[in-house]
Order: sequence, then C-alpha cells, then structure tokens
Amino acid sequence: MNEEQRKQQSQIKQVNPSGEKDNLDRLKQKTSDDFIKYFETTYEAPNLRKAQKRGKQEVKYHDDFAIDEQFQGLGVGKKYLIRTYGCQMNEHDTEVMSGIFEEMGYEPTTEAKEADVILLNTCAIRENAENKVFGEIGHLKPLKVENPDLIIGVCGCMSQEEAVVNRILEKHHQVDLIFGTHNIHRLPQLVHNAHLSKERVIEVWSKEGDVIENLPKRRAGNIKAWVNIMYGCDKFCTYCIVPYTRGKERSRRPEDIIQEVRHLAAQGYKEVTLLGQNVNAYGKDLDIEYGLGDLMDEIRKIDIPRVRFTTSHPRDFDDRLIEVLAKGGNLMPYIHLPVQSGNSQVLKLMGRKYTRERFLELVGKIKEAIPHASFSTDIIVGFPNETEEQFEDTLSLYDEVGFEGAYTFIFSPRDGTPAAKFDDKISMEEKKERLQRLNAKVNAYSAEAMKQYEGQIVNVLVEGESKNNPDVLAGYTEYSKLVNFRAPRSAIGKIVPVKVTEAKTWSLNGEMVEETAEVK
Repeated sequence: MNEEQRKQQSQIKQVNPSGEKDNLDRLKQKTSDDFIKYFETTYEAPNLRKAQKRGKQEVKYHDDFAIDEQFQGLGVGKKYLIRTYGCQMNEHDTEVMSGIFEEMGYEPTTEAKEADVILLNTCAIRENAENKVFGEIGHLKPLKVENPDLIIGVCGCMSQEEAVVNRILEKHHQVDLIFGTHNIHRLPQLVHNAHLSKERVIEVWSKEGDVIENLPKRRAGNIKAWVNIMYGCDKFCTYCIVPYTRGKERSRRPEDIIQEVRHLAAQGYKEVTLLGQNVNAYGKDLDIEYGLGDLMDEIRKIDIPRVRFTTSHPRDFDDRLIEVLAKGGNLMPYIHLPVQSGNSQVLKLMGRKYTRERFLELVGKIKEAIPHASFSTDIIVGFPNETEEQFEDTLSLYDEVGFEGAYTFIFSPRDGTPAAKFDDKISMEEKKERLQRLNAKVNAYSAEAMKQYEGQIVNVLVEGESKNNPDVLAGYTEYSKLVNFRAPRSAIGKIVPVKVTEAKTWSLNGEMVEETAEVK
C-alpha cells in the first residue's frame, strides 16, 4: 500500500468509524481523485484547532443566492420538520432553513411521523442542551426503522464540535445528515446528496463562512422579526464554545441590513431585533469607521415602532452607542448586558477582559445618559474554584446595578475550551446552593420592578394568545415585561395601552384601555 492509499484508508476510518461495510466498499471503489473530491465536499469533520486560527482571510459577500433549478422541485409532495434548541440566532437560522425548504417545494409539519426530513438545529452552550438533543436523536430511531427513506439531520452549533460528530458517527446510525453553522445556504445540495446517496452526508467547515445575502426566510409570525447584522465572535472567553462553533466575527454591510429593516417596516412588522453573537462588535471587521451606534442611528429613522439588539458585550459598549440609544424614539430602553460574574479575579479567569469596576462604570454611563433604562444580565455560578467571597461579589454587584432580570446558569464545561481543563474543587451541591441564593435575589428584584407598574398604563405590543389561556392576549412592553390582558383579537399585532391591575414576579395582568392616557 502506497502513501496515498494509506492516507485514504485513514480518512475513511475518520469519517466512518462505525465500519459500515457497504459504505467502505463504495468508498474504496472510487479512484484517488474521486475519493478526495467526495471527501472534501461531503465528509469534513470539524476541527477546533482550525477554528482557533483567526487568520486575515477576506470575508466574501454573495448577493446572488438562488436555489439551483435541479433542486427546486425536490420537496414537492414532501414535508419537513425543524426542532430548534438554543438562542435567537438558532431560531433565525431555522427561519432561513425553513425558507429554503419551502422554495424547494417542501411543506412544514409539526408531526414527526408526517415528515420526510427532520432537522435538529442544536445549541452547544451547555451540556444539558446537548443531552436533550442526543435524547431526541434516540427518540427518532423508531421512525427511521419504520421509514428508511426518512432523512434525519443534525445541524447548528453542536455539529461544529468534533467530539459530537464523532459520537454521532459511532453511535447514532439513524442520522443521515450533519452540517454546520457556516453552510446553511448549501442545504439544497446537502438534502439532495442525502436523498441520492443513501449514505451519511457530513459537511462541517472549520474555515470561516462567507456572508450570504438574499437568503429566503419563513419568519415566525408577522409582528416581530430577527435581523442578523453579524456572525461569529472573536472574544474567546475561556468557558465559551461559540467562537469555535460560529467562527470569526463577520459583519454584514450596513446597506444590506438597512434595506432588510426597511422591507420589514413596509410589510408591517412592529419590532425588529438586531442579532449577533457579540452584536456591539458590529463593524469592527469592515473597512469603514462604522459601528453599532452608527447603524442604529440610521435604523431609528425607519418607520418601525420598536428596535432592539442582542447580545452585547461590555467591552464593546462604546460611547457612540450610548449617545444614539439616548435619542430614544423607537430604540428601546431595555438593555441586556451580560456580566457573568461580579468579581474581577473570576472575570479575568473567564477571559472577559473587564473588571467589576469597569462594568459598574459602564452601567453608570448608560444610566446617566438614559435615566429610564432598565437592565438584565447573564450570570455563571460556580466557575472553577470560585470562592464564597467571590460569589458574594456577584450578589453585591446585582444589588448595585439593580438588574430587573437575569439568565443564571451553573458553569458547564465545554470540550475544547480552556476552562474545561481547569481544576475545580467546588462540589455540585455547593454550586446548586449558590444558584438558589442568586435566583432568590433575581426573583425579588424582578417582583419589585413589576410592582412599580401596578395602576400604571403601559404600551403593549400584542403578539397573540396567552400560553395559558386562549381567551387572554399577551404581549410585551418597551421594557420587555410580559403583560396578559383581555381584549378583542383585533388587537393582535398592534401596540395598545393597557392598565396594569396586578403584578407578578415575571409578568403583569391588566386591562386594555381605550382612552388616550399617559403611559409609563
């Protein structure tokens, strides 16, 4: 066996560790050139070392997305189902994939038994999210046995993890298709290959993705819309897998974003949320002096009632952004600002590159410019070897800022990140006890913030029926407070005044009012 043949055999084992004989025989029959072409376009395992390399590659922009004619009728008479896990970015990716499916002729379904293609759009932030996905993969196995033509695919952030792909290849043979976060635009080719080959199709790029414009979208509703303004993250916090799974920061061009928002306004959308893994780093990779503040200054002039953004990083929350947000108008005064810890030493170990003092200084600047602003945050409890005193610094910072809400988590080690290798002597019992103490504070501050609204009139963007009562409508205020109230269904999609009659810990009850009144 020559060197080239040995290389091929090694690659075959990597992509097909289960040793499925039929697939191996087919691969071995290919010529050397055919195999290399097949491997590069169909099977590519993710590689965290490659993902860590932040080279100076030029980001390419493509304005000409179109589904190839040969794929346009592929889904006629067939149905698709996408189950989404994780953040708003994943939800928006699902909207794009749904749009592509429907341009191929597929129809959506919510019933797995009806589906011809099932995709799991996954999240890799915490171990619990991964466990849910692997549990769902197991639940889908009987459907695959019953219907061998069913295509089961795994995409999203988990697919960018080398260990996850290897686990699927070794243990979950019902999965036909694996692709990553950078190549959603290739969904037609990937589904076609999975249909045609009856073999596993794996395409996960460690290289950085391009920016693809004009992707079709099947948006969830016609009231609120997500708008991606950038992709990826360059921060490399020691606990976070996102820079590996989503790649380097890549900003969309301002004119493309503004055009999309104008189009949404023309369609009657009432709210847009600008999305990015690190949204206020927007523009740093562009060849122009232009940041999130500049973009929002232009978007605030568009006739759309509400504009939000998420998720921001304290390091990139600059004075220009604060200046623009202070102009108000359709820019909402609710700011989600993840702090993660209130102790400077822990923040250093996390790789956050700001101190407790710097964070409080930033919050003070925002409050000075926007006195009516409210804040929410993210906090990690039990980072490796966090002391009781360091945890108490987080509790005291929560008091000092006066956050009105928080997403709180116990530290979850992610394979391939530096923090996963940290020695950790804190027991899980102690971490859970700290989380309970923190959540008690979070609940208390939320209840206090809600209490202030009793008897007040607030503006509510009505999204639809309440989850718990179809006779009650629900929507959100400018400060992202959930309000449940009785009103005619004609109010859905409108911003209406509601008088708050009862405050709960995480929601408000109220009554719609007809007369014009001052709102809080």
